[in-house]
Amino acid sequence: MPTGGYKPPAADALGMELATLTARFDDRLDTAEYADVDTSANGLQVGPDNATVDSAAFAVDAAAATIEDAADRGSDLLVTHHGLVWGGLDRVTGREYDTVAALVDNGVALYVSHLPLDGHPSLGNAAGLADYLDLEDQAAFGTMGPVTIGRQGRAGDAYRVDDLRDRLSGLDTGGQEPQVLDFGPNEIETVAIVTGSGADWVGEAAAAGVDALVTGEGKQQIYHEAREAGITVVLAGHYATETFGVERLADLAAGWGVETTMLSHPTGL
Repeated sequence: MPTGGYKPPAADALGMELATLTARFDDRLDTAEYADVDTSANGLQVGPDNATVDSAAFAVDAAAATIEDAADRGSDLLVTHHGLVWGGLDRVTGREYDTVAALVDNGVALYVSHLPLDGHPSLGNAAGLADYLDLEDQAAFGTMGPVTIGRQGRAGDAYRVDDLRDRLSGLDTGGQEPQVLDFGPNEIETVAIVTGSGADWVGEAAAAGVDALVTGEGKQQIYHEAREAGITVVLAGHYATETFGVERLADLAAGWGVETTMLSHPTGL
């Protein structure tokens, strides 16, 4: 693994300064708009005042496996959807210490985008999943305070329930089949999406009149809520539904001259 800490900016660097790259991400993702509703500390979570990013790795989770993978590849920056700091950081001990130490010791900065990367209308996880399902007439969905974290749209060709499940089985599910609560119509024409953990939006989906809600994972009450609302719910996996955003950020960074790589560490959950 590389050691020796962060690289200072060089005049002839092929990438860009860390501060410039993260500021561009924050601007494109409207990070500030989510500050009052997101417990994640979005933006640069670990990194120095001055550094150059020539190579960046992108993953869903900031964890020992992805940090090690990024370090092995010589990445200067790890960009993830799930970060290390949630609701503040009182102390750095145990797992938190080990994780931060691994980043610092290997010279890997960490940038995180949670809810901004769920709800962005073109870069977000929900937008990517809506495109994957070939949804047309896309619009915002998944209200959370003043922002939204999901998308909804109309299928170009109506899905039968089994066809929708099969399509979602093509995601990076870690070998797990999507779970279907089949309480809606036989043909699904309209779909709402909240990636990750979206069980709390069954009521909004029913109020919007969609035939199905696609999310990652559920809670006990989602069964009865979906049944009573007459709506189909597909649980396609938290990880599986949240790979789209970091992939699109990687494409964005590559267009800015940064070498990028995607890290796949599916959880099956």
